[in-house]
Amino acid sequence: MSGDDAKRATPAALGPRFARAVEWASELHGEQTRKGTDVPYVSHLLAVTALVLEDGGTEHEAIAALLHDAIEDAGIRPKKIRRRFGRKVSRIVKGCTETLGGELPKRKQRNAATWRARKEESLAKLRDPATPTPVLRVRTADTLANARSIVADLRRHGPETWQRFHAGAVDQLWYYRSAAIAVGRRHPGPLSDQLGATVGEMEHLAGWWFDVGDPQPGSASPPGGDLG
Repeated sequence: MSGDDAKRATPAALGPRFARAVEWASELHGEQTRKGTDVPYVSHLLAVTALVLEDGGTEHEAIAALLHDAIEDAGIRPKKIRRRFGRKVSRIVKGCTETLGGELPKRKQRNAATWRARKEESLAKLRDPATPTPVLRVRTADTLANARSIVADLRRHGPETWQRFHAGAVDQLWYYRSAAIAVGRRHPGPLSDQLGATVGEMEHLAGWWFDVGDPQPGSASPPGGDLG
């Protein structure tokens, strides 16, 4: 058993720090909704946190899951996270934050023109042997929660689902399949297996209209939490 496996053998004990993180995440993202919906964005944060805990994550990792979009979507500086919840949580959140050219992109830079570059950097982090297990766990949970949301919307709304995002179906499927392959190699186990299966379902649902081309080559997205 590896050192990381030994640490995960004991279930995470969630205490007052976790409760404070739930409260703070609710404050930071309270007015945000899931992209193109009226669903509170906090639902996504809670879903990611549940997946992290089910994968054997620690309290540090669970708190980082709650706050994984705090830098990117709420404009919180890493040092503020560090003051509230410690260096370990801050490092995980930073590791989960999307960058552009190695820097945090400004909101106006998070558009269709930069989408490919941002996703390439995101995938490079997943593949990097130096990326630690806690970051991989939270990133995998985040990607799985997003993929499940897309699959549910594809079943409910069909190809219109892609109109919410900066990139269309072909590019989105490329990204999710690439992420599933990367975490399958770097963080093998039930969590990455679920991601692979969910991406397979996404590809199946999308495949029937590819005979006539991608219905959504890309569009600007409405305000809200980022799915891509």
